Amino acid sequence: MSVVLRLAESVPGARLLGLGSFQPDRVVTNDELAARVDTNDEWIRSRVGIESRRIADKDTMLVDMASDAGALAVKDSGLEPSDIGAVIVATCTMIDNIPNAAAQVAHRIGIPTPAAFDLNTACSGFAYGLAVAADLVRGGTVRHVLVIGAEKLSDWMDWDDRATCIIFADGAGAAVVGPAPDAESVGVGPVAWGSAGDQSQTIRINPDTRALHQEGQAVFRWATTRVAPVALRAVELAGLTPADIDVLVPHQANLRIVEAVAKRLHAKGARDDLRVADDIIHSGNTSSASIPLALDHMRAQGRLRSGDTMLLVGFGAGLSYAAQVVVCP
Repeated sequence: MSVVLRLAESVPGARLLGLGSFQPDRVVTNDELAARVDTNDEWIRSRVGIESRRIADKDTMLVDMASDAGALAVKDSGLEPSDIGAVIVATCTMIDNIPNAAAQVAHRIGIPTPAAFDLNTACSGFAYGLAVAADLVRGGTVRHVLVIGAEKLSDWMDWDDRATCIIFADGAGAAVVGPAPDAESVGVGPVAWGSAGDQSQTIRINPDTRALHQEGQAVFRWATTRVAPVALRAVELAGLTPADIDVLVPHQANLRIVEAVAKRLHAKGARDDLRVADDIIHSGNTSSASIPLALDHMRAQGRLRSGDTMLLVGFGAGLSYAAQVVVCP
């Protein structure tokens, strides 16, 4: 005798309900780094577009930053911690693999008994986490998901390596994902994602120094040619055109890469008034935290408004990439 299994009741789709972010207080300028390694302010600005970045002190843990950002996102959503059914922390910089960050973060925020797991696709982590969260909500598995991108890259830096120490920084950003009551309210589009494992060694942890190593030129060439097509595919999957996009938020890896992606979108019909995230200037590259940090900062600056159609594009180590169209809460 066969049985018929009952599935959870699905909903039309998912949408963002709230945003939050956290950065350490300490600002590290280019001049401060130039006192240690062979570089200068003009060189850093011209190569990667960074003027300053935030670095956490040794007593501030990744879980601390993730909890602060997550709590702010839950508050912004208008929900109670008890309304959250799952917590996803996208990160590649936990010092210890066990216990995971997500369960600790949920406990600190006061979220009782959620599903809780970490996700590591490095700089594309938030976009991956958002895609997983949207499908969990759409499938009826949970009603509300807290997605956090959090990194303490300073724990993995060789501060004498000019190629990396000028780029990476610390911080966390978060979003709450919930159900869309009808098809017209869907606010998270389909994900366009993938990987390029043949490029996996371009960003890695050096087995001898246990520090982050990056082959900058190889990553730059890959990103400036491969990222824009992924972004355009996400627009297509959402049933839109580049002219429908109000805000472009690529991973804040390098200002020149951000500008190259925007240029490709303009060539395909994006509007002249497209707003492009440039959070890297004062935040540096915060890996999986960079997209939600940029979203929260742009909103605070008045450059992002409720109802705006946003194109999010994450890419990084793996190499992995993901993009989706999202409506601002």
